[in-house]
Amino acid sequence: MVTKEKIYSIAEAAKLLNKNKGTLRRWDKAGKLLAFREPMSNYRYYKEGQLKIFDELQVQFVNDTNNKVAPYGEYTVVELFAGAGGLAIGLEQAGLKCIALNEIDHWAAETLRTNRPQWNVIEEDIRKVSFSHLKGKVDVITGGFPCQAFSYAGKKLGLMDARGTLFYEFARVVQETKPSICIGENVRGLFNHDSGKTLKGMISILDEIGYRVLEPRVLKAIHYNVPQKRERLILVGVRKDLDINFEYPNPSSKIYTLKDALLAGELFDCDAPMSHGAKYPNSKTKILDLVPPGGYWRNLSIELQREYMQKSFYLGGGKTGIARRISWDEPCLTLTCSPAQKQTERCHPEQTRPFTVREYARIQTFPDNWQFAGSISQQYKQIGNAVPVNLAKAVGASIVNFLNAEKLITANSEHI
Repeated sequence: MVTKEKIYSIAEAAKLLNKNKGTLRRWDKAGKLLAFREPMSNYRYYKEGQLKIFDELQVQFVNDTNNKVAPYGEYTVVELFAGAGGLAIGLEQAGLKCIALNEIDHWAAETLRTNRPQWNVIEEDIRKVSFSHLKGKVDVITGGFPCQAFSYAGKKLGLMDARGTLFYEFARVVQETKPSICIGENVRGLFNHDSGKTLKGMISILDEIGYRVLEPRVLKAIHYNVPQKRERLILVGVRKDLDINFEYPNPSSKIYTLKDALLAGELFDCDAPMSHGAKYPNSKTKILDLVPPGGYWRNLSIELQREYMQKSFYLGGGKTGIARRISWDEPCLTLTCSPAQKQTERCHPEQTRPFTVREYARIQTFPDNWQFAGSISQQYKQIGNAVPVNLAKAVGASIVNFLNAEKLITANSEHI
C-alpha cells in the first residue's frame, strides 16, 4: 500500500518554519521553495518531502527524545569563558563534573562561586592561566570564545597565527590538556564572519593540534526545551586517536512558549518568582502601551512609526524586534544583555515593562534557585550572554554518550 505524502498549506508551512506567510511567498517567487499549485484554483501547497531539506523543518519530523543517558563513570570538564554558568549547569545536569571554570568577569565569577562553592572558579585572564597540570586528567574542554578574525600566514592557518585572539587560548588549553573531546560554542554569525575564513581557520587550528573537527552545527534552542528563539553554533573536535562518532543531540518537536517559561506547567512547577527589573522611560511606555501581544512597531499608526523609528523607518528589513511585545503563546525572541534598549525591546505580554531578572532567567531555563551577583544591569548581562541551560543539558547528554562509547572501547581492549 502506498502512503500518500502529507501536504501543507502556506499557513501551516509558515507555522512549522517559524516564518510568516509573506516570507514563504518571497521564497516561492525567488525559487528557493517552490509551492505546488492546484491547476484550477491556483491554491498553493507544499509536500512533506520538499520541506525536509530545510534545517528549520527537519526537527518537525524527528521523534521526540529527552536526550537522557547515564554516565558510566565520572567524566570531567574544564570550562573556559564560563560566564554565569548556563553551560556548566546543563553539563552538570547531564552528569558531567566541572573540575575548573575560568571567567575573567568578576560578577559572573561571583555568581559561580555563590551557587557552587565546591567549584574551582578561576577568576583570571585566561592568557595568564596554565592548565598543563591537568593533562590526561580531563575528558572535555568547553568554551564560548569570542568571535575574532585571524591574520593569515601562508595557505593554512596554524595555532601560532591566531595568537592574541581568545580562540588561540581555547586551542592552547586543549593542546595542554589533551581531552577526548572539545566543544566550542558561538553565535550563528561565526559561519559568515570574515566571509567564513574565521571558522575555517579555527577548524585548521584544531586539526593541527590533533583534533578531527565535525561539521559545525547551529542548534536552535527552541528545539531543546527552551522557550526562546536563540541559536548557538557548536564546534566539536574529537581527538584523532579516537575512532568514535559524536552525535549531536536529537531535537524535539515540542515547542515551549513564554507561558511555559513564566507560568507553572511542564517546564517549571510554579510561576516565576517576583524579582526586581529594569523599567522603560515614560516615552517608551507610551509607545509600547499601543502594541498588542505578538506585535511590534508596525502595529503603530504611520505617524508614530515615523516618530519612533526615525531614520530606521526608511530602511529595509522587517526589524521585527523593535518595540516588540512578546505573546504568551510564542517563544520569546533572543534575549539581549539589556532588556530596555531601543531596537531589541522584549516587552511583557500584559504589563508594559521589560522582563524582570527572574523572568529573564526563566526564559534561559536557569533554575529558580540560581542567584546572580552584582547590580541589576550586571545580572541582565550575565543572563543575556548565557547558553540556555536546557540546550546545554542536551549537548551534555551527547558528550556523555560519546564518553560512554570511549569507556566501553577501552574496557573491551583491556580484556583482549
